[in-house]
Amino acid sequence: MNWIEALLLGLLQGFTEYLPISSSGHLTIASNFVGVTDPEAILPFTVLLHVATVLSTIVILYKEIFWIFKGLFKSPCDEEPVSTKFLGFKLNAQQQYALAIVFSMIPVGIVGLFFKDAVEATFEGLTIVGCCLLLTAALLTFSYYAKPRKKDKISLKDAFIIGISQACAVLPGLSRSGTTIATGLILGNSKQNMAQFSFLMVIPPILGEALLESLDMIKLGVVEAFGGISVSALVIGFFAAFISGCIACKWMISIVRRGKLIYFAYYCLVAGLFTLIYSFI
Repeated sequence: MNWIEALLLGLLQGFTEYLPISSSGHLTIASNFVGVTDPEAILPFTVLLHVATVLSTIVILYKEIFWIFKGLFKSPCDEEPVSTKFLGFKLNAQQQYALAIVFSMIPVGIVGLFFKDAVEATFEGLTIVGCCLLLTAALLTFSYYAKPRKKDKISLKDAFIIGISQACAVLPGLSRSGTTIATGLILGNSKQNMAQFSFLMVIPPILGEALLESLDMIKLGVVEAFGGISVSALVIGFFAAFISGCIACKWMISIVRRGKLIYFAYYCLVAGLFTLIYSFI
């Protein structure tokens, strides 16, 4: 992989991570086009790009992250009265939000630890990507026409269901952001809450996956793990994903709040049909 390919893949990852059009699906398509298909090389590189986009999330949503940590260890007595309880304990707003993120992590954690390799081995190739892009289009369309109820906060039950949708999004072509946001909207959560929650809930799982991949890389040796990708290509890909991720994250939050997800449904429909046609040629 040369630096131009790394730049293009980094930009693609940064933009598509937040836009509901599937970053994994687009990376699979783009990798096939540029001829970078070696899984031993592309998987660690993809994890590196995901870490870059996680950092962009932290940069854009630093106020929300600071708000969570600020009240995480405060008792509800120090805050305005909140009705949320868990196992008999009253929770303030920040503790409830943090616990919702933890609940959303459970399904993807189970899939990542026990079924990740099986899923990656079973569901691969452009045909799967095309089908999942069409499914993403259907989810976005359904959430667009679903009658909103605008709940005040994301409940623990909703967080777990949204987490299940995130676990399903390990399939290439099924957009993580699109699936989680659409699921949350269908459950009746507000657009503003879902835009923020969808991006914050992915931070722990991606960092956890990056840690596991790093341990495997240490065992293999960094050079072998990256399949001979040059340091310059890695740096360029990382910063391309980070910068484009910052832009896309901020833009996507605005798009969700304005309820414009239907346009991405049209895009996923066209991209899915194109991918399926290309896969059979």
